[in-house]
Amino acid sequence: MRARLRCGVRSDFESSDMKDLSVYRNIGIFAHVDAGKTTTTERILKLTGKIHKTGEVHDGEATTDFMEQEQERGITIQSAATSCQWAGHTLNIIDTPGHVDFTIEVYRSLKVLDGGVGVFCGSGGVEPQSETNWRYANESGVARIIFVNKLDRVGADFYSVVKQVKDVLAAQPLVMVLPIGIEDQFTGVVDLLTRKAWIWSDSTNPESYEITDMPADMADQVEEWREKLIETAVEQDDDMLEAYLEGNEPGIDDIKRCIRKGTINLDFFPTYCGSAFKNKGIQNVLNAVVDFLPNPTEVKPQPEMDLEGNETGKVALVDPEKPLRALAFKIMDDRYGALTFTRIYSGTIRKGDTVLNTFTGKTERIGRIVEMHADSREELDMAQAGDIVALLGMKNTRTGHTLADPKQPATLEPMVFPDPVISIAIKPKDKAGNEKMGVALNKMVQEDPSFQVMTDEDSGETLIMGMGELHLDIKVDILKRTHGVEVEMGKPQVAYRETITQTIEDSYTHKKQSGGSGQYGKIDYRIEPAEKNAGYEFESLVTGGNVPREYWGAIEKAFLSCMNEGTLAGYPLLDVKFTLLDGGFHAVDSSALAFEIATKAAYRQSVPKAGVQLLEPIMKVDVFSPEDNVGDVIGDLNRRRGMIKSQEAGATGVRVKADAPLAEMFGYIGHLRTLTSGRGQFSMEFSHYSACPANVAEEVIRETQERRAAS
Repeated sequence: MRARLRCGVRSDFESSDMKDLSVYRNIGIFAHVDAGKTTTTERILKLTGKIHKTGEVHDGEATTDFMEQEQERGITIQSAATSCQWAGHTLNIIDTPGHVDFTIEVYRSLKVLDGGVGVFCGSGGVEPQSETNWRYANESGVARIIFVNKLDRVGADFYSVVKQVKDVLAAQPLVMVLPIGIEDQFTGVVDLLTRKAWIWSDSTNPESYEITDMPADMADQVEEWREKLIETAVEQDDDMLEAYLEGNEPGIDDIKRCIRKGTINLDFFPTYCGSAFKNKGIQNVLNAVVDFLPNPTEVKPQPEMDLEGNETGKVALVDPEKPLRALAFKIMDDRYGALTFTRIYSGTIRKGDTVLNTFTGKTERIGRIVEMHADSREELDMAQAGDIVALLGMKNTRTGHTLADPKQPATLEPMVFPDPVISIAIKPKDKAGNEKMGVALNKMVQEDPSFQVMTDEDSGETLIMGMGELHLDIKVDILKRTHGVEVEMGKPQVAYRETITQTIEDSYTHKKQSGGSGQYGKIDYRIEPAEKNAGYEFESLVTGGNVPREYWGAIEKAFLSCMNEGTLAGYPLLDVKFTLLDGGFHAVDSSALAFEIATKAAYRQSVPKAGVQLLEPIMKVDVFSPEDNVGDVIGDLNRRRGMIKSQEAGATGVRVKADAPLAEMFGYIGHLRTLTSGRGQFSMEFSHYSACPANVAEEVIRETQERRAAS
């Protein structure tokens, strides 16, 4: 039997003003590097009639990898959006990067999606980055199905990956299909619900398959797994569970209804398998997206906040008739101008509408609305609740900003982005490139909130800051290719921080008399270490009006501004509590400025006496090593001041988890490949700041002082 596909152009319900949201699925595809996400997306687009020739990642021809850097390196750097049709449903798909330096892309994609497909490699299993992505998806409450890919590979083991999902991710996989054959013998899957086999006869054509009876030798195995599947599913419905325990098996539609409920509640994750590259198993995944993942109305609605950021108790209901609530989750600059990718949670946007950006307090006019297909687009007149579209003509809207109805404004929960942990000094190769570089960097910062740019005041150098070496390497490449700016790079610098270890009570009086009105401000204060990761705390214990309340804000802000530059080596100060104990003021001469000056002088006077300590960023490192090399890998991590947390033996090697200082991890990938003959992999993400050992701190302070003296 050949598959009949319904695909192609926009369906009838879309042309009317009201869309039927029950047939919409906003989904993301996410996984570890090289698990086959982009290849899976390509096959989905081919099957749904969106493209007619599949592009391969290794040939640099994938549809969603349209950046030059993506095509060369064979990795996805920025999430790409596309839309297609399957079985009368509209699928908005976002293909996300797998590399750890670009997890920001995964995070913000998951923030606006309703469901996802987690792709795992059949031989690699649950790899380091898979864990990070899974954690993000849990935090965002995104329902998922699992696709175990690359079952045609040597060493592939579907059942081992299912076990890893349980053990490593603490998730409940709901096995929906079993593989027929393994490695080069892999020909298809058995659907447990129908007990039918799907056999793909030709690896180049995904539509060339037949549905037949399952192999006789798999009957016992199928019954065993089918029983597990039904038992887990019917737990979602008490009546059905009772009937099942009495020996009445529910119909397939009833079971599917239970699976859908459990998937949306995140109780379990329907699990499929196949080989995207060989075009096997993708139909089952698409059917599962339609059958089990939620439509926009079935997802917990976003809470609304007022313009001050306080929750109002209201939610953004997915309804085109309600006031507009939309979240800009990504900015991308292309040859047509800046595209603002936006998820509309409530209300409707039309071309030419004026909307309020609640972050800036300014209105913006919607120039054009487009539906994206990687780097090509389709113009729309309007978009409504449940849609993911790109807007053109937005001047001041950035990632994480809310667009709302100007008459009934409200804000959605903003996105929180991590601070960069690594910086590199750059300068254009020719002087004429300075201005060009400034414009280009400004655009890049708007596109990627985890990328920052600052000018070192002492040296005048431009510093670019990001989440890892590869992250900055790609940015320099984009500068060169996209913007035509060649730059020279300095050595990578670690983003150190400072903190205090002792409590100091002190007093400072600022007095200035020079004819006319003078300046006067006296403060008695305590500076002490705050709790870890508390940042900055301010408290006033002043009673009796010795320091009038109207000056407290100036004192708080002045101390905070001083914390940008520590007293040890000039790195920002963390985790400090400043308590205003008492003080004095003058009815004529006191002002906010006088107290501001007093506070800044107090900072310089007291912080150096409070046992200042240098902190360094500690990274969570997850290394995969073949068994033979694991001793060398651990020895090397120890030499890099790494703390080994755990070791887990898998089918193809050992995973070592450790905490290690970022300063010791530069160039680690090259070294790891040498140690493991090219077979090792690792992922690394920021964990926390920790005190630097004395010998390392001395060296860092000396280098910093030399660098500043030289500039």
